[in-house]
Formats: sequence, structure tokens, C-alpha cells
Amino acid sequence: MTSTKERQRAAAKARLQRNMAAQAAKARKRRQTQAIVGAGAALLLVVAGTVWLATTVGGDDKKQDTAANSGFVQCAFTEIPKENRTKEIKDVGLPQAQQANTGVQTLTMDTNLGPITAKVDRAAAPCTAASFTHLASKNFFDNSKCHRLVTEGIQVLQCGDPSATGKGWRDTDGTGGPAYKLTEENLPTDKRPAYPDGVIAMANSGQPGSTGSQFFIVYGDSQLDPKYTVLGTITGGMDIVKDVAKAGDDKAFAQQAGGGHPKKEVVIKKLTMSEPQG
Repeated sequence: MTSTKERQRAAAKARLQRNMAAQAAKARKRRQTQAIVGAGAALLLVVAGTVWLATTVGGDDKKQDTAANSGFVQCAFTEIPKENRTKEIKDVGLPQAQQANTGVQTLTMDTNLGPITAKVDRAAAPCTAASFTHLASKNFFDNSKCHRLVTEGIQVLQCGDPSATGKGWRDTDGTGGPAYKLTEENLPTDKRPAYPDGVIAMANSGQPGSTGSQFFIVYGDSQLDPKYTVLGTITGGMDIVKDVAKAGDDKAFAQQAGGGHPKKEVVIKKLTMSEPQG
């Protein structure tokens, strides 16, 4: 039989072996973690070194390419489920998610009353400008009418519903748009008035992320809540908008959102967006 002391020594030895094994396991895990972190750091250094080498040795063309790659943003265009689309929704696909956030574009509306132009700065509203460019390239706005004019409280002419076409007006005018929505940007939270004379901005339902294709041209300082994306500034044709405003509206929306259909019809025969410049 073993003595009590021998059993105690054996138990102590077993505990020591278990502790040593546990410490060895922790050490192995620590070395593995350090190796992974080290490998990641090495990869970053290699990538950085590659970029440096490309920009240093590759010449001016490589420098321009590298600089261009930094001038982009990721935009979220949320598709409307097919079961939720009405016949006023015009599906022309989605814009690309990656979009340039530099350069200035010219928005041109060729209307039945003459041209209306606007300056659009992609640095201020890159995703909205990208959406507008995409829709224009698909002839989305062509032959649509500006369906709403407001002359009291605020002063705006609203357009951009692709279903507002043909002769006369429909109850559904003002409900059309693309098969996607996007988030608001470039909100004038620090400006008074938020939407001064000459601004072109995007309409929405009042809920975040509900911007579509409809837009409004402000022809007199309007203190709206700053929740509508400012797309750009009118550079030509404001006299056309003000002439339409002078002719008045039919009060069709007076009991709801305000205003009505403009009595002097404005048809966007063609809407185009230029390539970004600068």
C-alpha cells in the first residue's frame, strides 16, 4: 500500500503537470494570435509598398488612376418590391452603387416653354446626382409634365413624375417614380431660408429614405423643413418658371399638400445630364 505522503506527492505532481500543460497551451495560442496579427500587418505593409511603388515608378498616369480611385462613394439604391409597385412606377433598373463624388454637371430640361438649366455639384449630392444621371440616360423624364405648382406659403414648381403625360390630368399624377428609393443628402439644416429662390431640390414623402425622381424648383424663398435633398441651383430659365407661377394653379391639391396643377402647362420634352467636369 502507498502511504499518505506518497499519494499527496503524486497528486501534487499531477497538478503541476496540468498547470504546465495549460500554460503551454496558452503560450501556443498567444504565439498563433501574434502570428496572425503580424501576417495582417505585413500584408498591409506589402499593399502600401505596392501602391507606393506603382505611384512612384509608374509615372503620371498611375498617379492619376490612384487619385481617381479615392473620388468615389458607395450609394444605397433600395429597390421597391414588385408587389408594392403601381402602374405609375417606371422601372429602368438601378444605378451603379459606386459613384463619383467630384465634378460639376449641367442639368438641362428642354421644355415646351424653353430650356431650363441647373448646376449640380456631385461633391454635395453624389448619390442623388448619380440617380438623376441614370434616369436621364434612360429617357425617364422625357415627355412628362410638371404636375404641381404651389404659390401660397411656399413657392415651388414640382416635376419628375414619369406617369404625368398626355392630355389633361389624372388623380394619380404625382404618385409616379422609379422602381427604387434613395437616402436624402445635402440637407440645408444650417440655412435660413432652407430653400431660397433658385434652388432645385428633391421631393419625398416626408419619411427618411423616400427620395425618388420627383423634384421641385423654388422660385421664391421658401422655409420648408430641411429634409429634402438639395440637388443644385438653377442657372437659366427661371423666368420660365416665374411666368408659369404668374399664371396660377387650379387648386387641385389645395385640401391636401397645397397648390394644384399649373394652368400654364410645362412639358419636359427632354432632360439630360452632362458628364462631370472639374
